[in-house]
Amino acid sequence: MTQRCALITGGTTGLGEAIARKLHDAGCTVLVTHMAGSAGAAEWLEKQAQEGYQFKVYEVDVADYDSCQELGRNIEADGFQVDILVNNAGITRDGTFRKLAKEKWDAVLRTNLDSMYNVTTSYVEGMAARGWGRIVNISSVNGTKGQFGQTNYSAAKAGIQGFTKALAQEVARKGVTVNAVSPGYVATAMVEAVNPEILEKQIISQIPMGRLGRPGEVAALVAFLCSEDAGYITGANVAINGGMHMY
Repeated sequence: MTQRCALITGGTTGLGEAIARKLHDAGCTVLVTHMAGSAGAAEWLEKQAQEGYQFKVYEVDVADYDSCQELGRNIEADGFQVDILVNNAGITRDGTFRKLAKEKWDAVLRTNLDSMYNVTTSYVEGMAARGWGRIVNISSVNGTKGQFGQTNYSAAKAGIQGFTKALAQEVARKGVTVNAVSPGYVATAMVEAVNPEILEKQIISQIPMGRLGRPGEVAALVAFLCSEDAGYITGANVAINGGMHMY
């Protein structure tokens, strides 16, 4: 891969970390964000450096437009231009719809869907002007099939798929591709913290491959979509869920 600069939101944990490492392995300069107010960024950077990974970390609230604009200014001031954007940051606030508090709906829609606008708007014009760019938005299997207790999350992840297809059409002739990746259940710390009995009986048992996905598998797919070789793929929503949902 030609030397490119990649920005991964939510890049210090789980799937985001795996994507950051994979793009670093591909030769990219990698910038990652973490949630405003979260601790441990310095320790995370030190751990990554010990394993041969050099990242630049920025704090941002992806749910807040002004915070994302400040992020864009800080990245530019540091001398970076973003060629690859991976919109990965997201949260869950689960609950059945009849009991779902308004603040839980708002938190998930703002963080998972509003962030598509808040973050992407700072970089898409530069990509178009330079004639090359890659945008990958992390959706979810539940954005396609729905999930009990996740009306907020499923709605936001479905919205990401629509956002992807529309933006892809707007910038296709500018050399910018826009794609979504929809993982199923992946072996991140959040998923593995689920009660083992529930994990086995209600999640893994529903996956034809009989196991959770590995973060590196999803990261490899994202890295391919960010590569030169994927230049003719745009507006796609690529499922990677072990056969849990086929469409």
